[in-house]
Amino acid sequence: MTAPAPSAPTAPDPTGPVTTGRTATGPTATGPTATDPGATGPNATGPTASAPATGPRLHLVVVPTPQPPLVDDGRPVRLVLPGVPVPRAPHRPGPRPRTAGRSGGRADDFGPSPSSRSDLPDARDAGRRLLTVAVEGLAGWRPLAQLRPLTSARLFDALERGRRPRWCTQGSAPLRLGRVHVCEPVDGVAEVCAVVRRGDRAHAVAARLEGVDGRWRCTALQIG
Repeated sequence: MTAPAPSAPTAPDPTGPVTTGRTATGPTATGPTATDPGATGPNATGPTASAPATGPRLHLVVVPTPQPPLVDDGRPVRLVLPGVPVPRAPHRPGPRPRTAGRSGGRADDFGPSPSSRSDLPDARDAGRRLLTVAVEGLAGWRPLAQLRPLTSARLFDALERGRRPRWCTQGSAPLRLGRVHVCEPVDGVAEVCAVVRRGDRAHAVAARLEGVDGRWRCTALQIG
């Protein structure tokens, strides 16, 4: 008898279900699904790693302060040294205001013309001479007419007709004129003052000098 020949294996149908053998069972198939720490989506259950910040970087800039550095060595700082005079800026008087004439706004070319400070003598010496002549003239020690070339016409008329101070006319004690202080508010104008002592009393005198035609002329006088 002849044995039947073995039949060839049949190729699986591509349209049917494919059987791969025994279905795997165990904790891997039925347990929780392992997730990637970096995975995203609704199935990811683990913590999601945040992306690094992409903002501008901060830079530290040191700005120097205008103040001097603090040096504390335990010694006090003296702003003014004893016995050393404080430096002061030289006084520069401002411009003198100009007075316009009556006609056409022009100055009177034939009358007294104001003088600048550079064209005038020392104001302290002129002020001392004026105050000395004024006090001695009011006291009767010299003629009052000596004040005429030193004062304006209006001021001399007021001194000649006005009442003289009592402390000038009474008493025989000598008159002593103290230090003369000078202030120049504008160019060509000086204000002088001093203290006159007679006996045990002191009186203040002040005058205003204006430069006219190259010399000082008193326009106001006040005797205390």
